[in-house]
Amino acid sequence: MSKLKPRITENGIDYILVGDYYIPDLKLPEEHRPIGKYGRMHREYLREAHPARLNTLTLTGELWTYLADLNEQAQERLDIIMEQMKTAEGVTEELKRTIKWNGCSVAITFTTGQKKLFCMR
Repeated sequence: MSKLKPRITENGIDYILVGDYYIPDLKLPEEHRPIGKYGRMHREYLREAHPARLNTLTLTGELWTYLADLNEQAQERLDIIMEQMKTAEGVTEELKRTIKWNGCSVAITFTTGQKKLFCMR
């Protein structure tokens, strides 16, 4: 009987010899970006409303990238809405230096957070 090779490639898939069997050498893509608040929220939404989609993303190794992209998009949209609301409310650099800015900032953040939750659904 001939000696088995420790690694082989067939049909574009690498296999590793483990005992007497060849097992596919599959690697998930590396993703180092955080999924953040909106990524976690969307993952919960997928878990509750679309478990098949969540399963597909998980099995194909695309879930983390998908959630990181979604989080970045949501954060960019939130930043744009915050700037638009600051302009609409008449927030200036002079106002930021006063104590009123703290209350105004909290109100704008709360309002944009509510809009963001509405937009995400």
